[in-house]
Amino acid sequence: MAVRIGSTTLLVIATTSLISLPLMLPTPLQAATRNDEKPRGTTQRNATLKSSTQAGRRPARLAADDESVSVTARAHEARNTENVVSRAAIEQLAPGTNVLKAVGQLPGVSFSSSDPLGIDTWGASVYMRGFFQNQLGVTLDGIPLNDQGYGNVNGLNVANAVITADIANVSVSQGGGALDVPSNTNLGGAMQFSTADPKHKAGAIIEQGFGSYGMEHTYIRLDSGDLNHTGTRAFGSYSRNYEEKYDSPSSGILQQADGKLVQPLGADSTMSAFFNWSEAQVWVHADKSFDILNKLGWRVEDLYPNYAAAYAAANWVAYCGGLAPSCATPPGVLGGAGLPAGWFNTNAQAGVSFYDGGQTSIDYLGGLNFDIAINDRLRWKATIYGHSDTQYQTYGDPYQPSATGAPLSEEVWQPRQERYGFQTSLHYFVGRHAISTGVWFENNNQQFALFWYNEPLLGHGAPLKTIGPYNVYGRAFLQDVGYQWNTNSFQYYAMDVWRPLRNISVTYGFKSLVQTTSGGADYNNPELNYGPLANGSMTAASGFLPHVNLDWHFAQGHELYFDMAENMRPYSVSGAASLGAVGSPWNVAVPAPTNGQMPPQTSQDLFKTLQRTLHPERDWDFVLGYRYTGKLISVTADAYHADLYHHLISASLGTLNAPVTTVLDTHHADMWGADAAATLRPLPRLAITNTFSYNRFTYDTPVNLCTGGMVCNLQGKRLSGYPAFMYKADASYSWGRFLVHFGVNYYSARPFSLMNDTSVPAYWLSDLGARYLLGNYGMMKNLTVSFNVYNTFNAKYIAMMGENGFPVSGDAQSMERGAVRQFFGTARAEF
Repeated sequence: MAVRIGSTTLLVIATTSLISLPLMLPTPLQAATRNDEKPRGTTQRNATLKSSTQAGRRPARLAADDESVSVTARAHEARNTENVVSRAAIEQLAPGTNVLKAVGQLPGVSFSSSDPLGIDTWGASVYMRGFFQNQLGVTLDGIPLNDQGYGNVNGLNVANAVITADIANVSVSQGGGALDVPSNTNLGGAMQFSTADPKHKAGAIIEQGFGSYGMEHTYIRLDSGDLNHTGTRAFGSYSRNYEEKYDSPSSGILQQADGKLVQPLGADSTMSAFFNWSEAQVWVHADKSFDILNKLGWRVEDLYPNYAAAYAAANWVAYCGGLAPSCATPPGVLGGAGLPAGWFNTNAQAGVSFYDGGQTSIDYLGGLNFDIAINDRLRWKATIYGHSDTQYQTYGDPYQPSATGAPLSEEVWQPRQERYGFQTSLHYFVGRHAISTGVWFENNNQQFALFWYNEPLLGHGAPLKTIGPYNVYGRAFLQDVGYQWNTNSFQYYAMDVWRPLRNISVTYGFKSLVQTTSGGADYNNPELNYGPLANGSMTAASGFLPHVNLDWHFAQGHELYFDMAENMRPYSVSGAASLGAVGSPWNVAVPAPTNGQMPPQTSQDLFKTLQRTLHPERDWDFVLGYRYTGKLISVTADAYHADLYHHLISASLGTLNAPVTTVLDTHHADMWGADAAATLRPLPRLAITNTFSYNRFTYDTPVNLCTGGMVCNLQGKRLSGYPAFMYKADASYSWGRFLVHFGVNYYSARPFSLMNDTSVPAYWLSDLGARYLLGNYGMMKNLTVSFNVYNTFNAKYIAMMGENGFPVSGDAQSMERGAVRQFFGTARAEF
């Protein structure tokens, strides 16, 4: 089954066609500088953006008295498998855009979102070399963010953790990831986000933007400047992003506030504190399927604010028996009973879309960092942090009537987590060695519950909003499940960076990881679920996860590197399963019988079986690469391989009349790939970059995903949701105070079903941007205007896939369309 997607094929001047991965881009992606006298490992990195006045670096933005805009900051040296996405790269995005879009310009990284700003985390995803966003290590100023997936209870998406404008840079380590990164999710790479420090001079920044479909962006920042002779300084900032859908009046709003304090302690030590508050109120896009796209077109959305239409669709479920597009309702029943035009002929029928759907999330994140020089050879670093997360994920359910008599209700999923932890490490420099060792501990109290709230009778009050409040017509009248867990994570690492010669570094070390989760269901509705739900303890542990890295600079500008690491991802917890998604042992579920025949086992029985038989996910990652950095051209090329063991997926087994949701071990998968990048600088103010990526992920072990005599063998199938081939190009040029850039990405077809019998077609996506420095006007300094175009050629394409899991075979309502072409204009001034 397939759907034809219109797109415009673009021809971008590709002056080179070389193959590589760790990208050395003069702009927008800058590699990390490594010119320290002391030996450093691949996992050490600068936590703050250096002042633009420092030697060896041009400012990302032009000062008022400068006469030209630099396309590039000075070429920086890439180091091993590590790349740094610079502030200059982030500033090429439309202000307010999810910072992961900038990371997505690296070869091997795939970022997609259903909205142009990427603030709807239900419709946004990122892959790194075949590893999904819940299989990467992610930190912010040393604070573990862990799982980047929607609605999780083991972390926080970086888009909700920090204002994009306050990020200085992102250090990306592909392959095994940095050894010292505190994480319980890292299988295939790490992203370390660093916030900018407060400025030494007091001032303010005001940024205001407007765009298509009601888009508004506001950013305000106040810097205290140095408050005393010790250099104490701080900043506070506020951001608000608002956007409406291109095919619906519903909106998405993300508000955030950041604060950071830096306190120097002597000449070579620092204490800093960071705090973030965020509140997201987002109406999500309706989930699509091939069937819906083919029969109803590309602009099918939830029915909000048309409550009468949603009411009629719910009446259709209650009274029409699925026999006709409409029917008469019994006497006394309010509203009609019928489906919108065309819905009856789809597989989803009343489930094509709902009255509304969306999320509200409120997060508080804070951390305290210490970097103390004990003496000239020994440093102590530590981070103490806390995170509170409350979420409400909802949709108007036409299949569950309200206690008020309305034929629909509001289904509300309520995840919550409270995380507290610390990490501490010692770094000792002696001779040709840089030795470090450290520990990380985190305690996470996690909850999940599912409720239904009353909607009003038609004409008897305003319907509930997907962003709340939900108790307008009383407390929840129905509960399905309730879960509560407690998770303790502990990690230890030891590492040595040895430099036998000035141009050779050998990094070797290991980490130990142990995680125990206890708890489970504390409420079960016996009318919906059979027997007790899963409750119990599971531990994942590995005492020795090695990591080895070799780096050789064998000639001027030439570098060879090799990286090898083993990682483990402990068991995850969740209160709801998406078929085909990463599985949680606590997701097992046996529905209550409807035919009077008792199932052979309860959910708790299934869980006890998994306690004895499951293994945590593990993998070995290998990378071999080459890099050349010259004045006119920079080239990187590497190949990688990963052996993955015990990847867990949710699956529905049993019979049609007695389905059972459980977790399957896929045993072993094999991944090979190569990435390449080349940046050409034919003119002083012109840079042209081309990147190429290839990935082949296949399951190696026979695993049958079907029952009842059917065979759905997973062996030999490719990874769903990730393209085998990606091409990205970017051209930047400046003249005087004017800068323009154009980028284009190509994604090959992505398998949709686990059996690979359906795929989402390939597509091209392009962005265009320009920026002009007007200069100083009275109190305003560095007044700058910018203009961005998203989806320049208005391509039709599928962005998010698998938000409801991937189907075993064929079609499913589990994909979202990418946004149409949109325009954004922004003005920014400093004071």
